[in-house]
Parts: sequence; structure tokens; C-alpha cells
Amino acid sequence: MDNKEYTTKQERLARFAKAMGHPARVAILEFLLKQDSCFFGDIHEVLPISKATVSQHLKELKDAGLIQGEIETPKVKYCINRENWGIASALFVAFLGQAVCGKGDCCG
Repeated sequence: MDNKEYTTKQERLARFAKAMGHPARVAILEFLLKQDSCFFGDIHEVLPISKATVSQHLKELKDAGLIQGEIETPKVKYCINRENWGIASALFVAFLGQAVCGKGDCCG
């Protein structure tokens, strides 16, 4: 890139990827994706995540826009942000679907 600026798509993809860059966050997302509706309760009770760190992971996912809801007690409600999940999915599919160098050994 000549202007050394990142595109909006690159910035969004990187933000989503960073938010999913910890196994606990992936586990939280997988759990929430299986719910029929918003989950009311403490995620640390259903996943192997300590109560001390779960709020940090939830905050990161919420800041990235992948989940929504109330994170502070006593009102505890978590949902996948469907709009941003669709955007993230499309960005990852487009990025990972790009053709890899077709010249055999690209590094050789």
C-alpha cells in the first residue's frame, strides 16, 4: 500500500480477530451461539472460566461489537450482536477465501 493507511475492512477484521484471540472468548461466543435467546446468568457457571476473568473477556467481546447486553451485575444478560456477527462472518470469509499464491512454493 502506497499511502500506508489501512482500509476500514482491514481495521474491522483485525478488531474482530483480536477480540476472538483468546480461547476463553471463543468459548463464550460458541456458548452464546448455541442459545435460543439471550442468556441470563453467569457464564462462569457453565464454562471453565473463573469469575475473576470472565468480565474482562465479556468487555473485550462487547467493545468489539460481537456481543451485546448488560455485563454488570445484578442485571446479567448476554447475546450475540447479530448484525456485527454477520459483518465479521463476511469479512472472515472474504479474507480467508482469497487465493493463495499459485506458483507452487511461494517462498522458494
